[in-house]
Amino acid sequence: MNTMTLWHLSGWEFAALAGAALLVGFSKTAVSGANTVSLAIFAAVLPARASTGVLLPLLIAGDVLAVLTYRRHAHWPTLWRLFPAVAAGVVAGTLFLVWADDGIVRTSIGAILLLMAGVTVWRRRTAGTPREPEEVATRAGRAKARSYGVLGGFTTMVANAGGPVMSMYLLSAGFRKLGFLGTSAFFFLIVNVSKVPFSAELGLIDGRSLLLDAALVVFVVPGALFGKWAVNRINQRLFEQLVIAATVVGGLQLLLR
Repeated sequence: MNTMTLWHLSGWEFAALAGAALLVGFSKTAVSGANTVSLAIFAAVLPARASTGVLLPLLIAGDVLAVLTYRRHAHWPTLWRLFPAVAAGVVAGTLFLVWADDGIVRTSIGAILLLMAGVTVWRRRTAGTPREPEEVATRAGRAKARSYGVLGGFTTMVANAGGPVMSMYLLSAGFRKLGFLGTSAFFFLIVNVSKVPFSAELGLIDGRSLLLDAALVVFVVPGALFGKWAVNRINQRLFEQLVIAATVVGGLQLLLR
């Protein structure tokens, strides 16, 4: 029995998943947050809860490629400030998944993503000169890191949708393009790997899901390579606009689905 038969996939459905896997690679090396579209495709083709378990290993593969590409640009003080809050969010997300149905999960995450996008746009329009990442060391910066960290951990656990939340945080903290990509690469590699035991315990990752991952992971690599090529041709303003647009699209599709 092959993978498509095991999951009862048609040729078009497998092609849609392959395209979503390409987008995973692209989002990891170019426009973080764009993988909300991948999340929507996976949830449309596969059962909603099962789709998160299939998508997670593909995201980890993309994270590895992103770390190899942007490892020199990570801002570790920001990462260390985020991790405790993210851990709390992951635990809260795990508890949430125990009782919440798909409708509640989609509505909650969609509302959070749209709120984060709105807050970020408002802050950037009312701010003066661009801020530097080191400002997260202030009291206000620490409070913001904790709030975004909890939300990021929660959303990444329940639906692999933490990318847009953390994208909004890094943009609001004043990160430029390469620093943004390097910091988010290490962040999501560490967070996504830490989610594997929780997902396995919930039955979201098993031999059946890993078999489908094995067939799809080859599509992540060309997506990541295309993203690496494209990011050098996207200016900072367009980069930020694409990140925010991807967040809004992801939030809307979760609310309206």
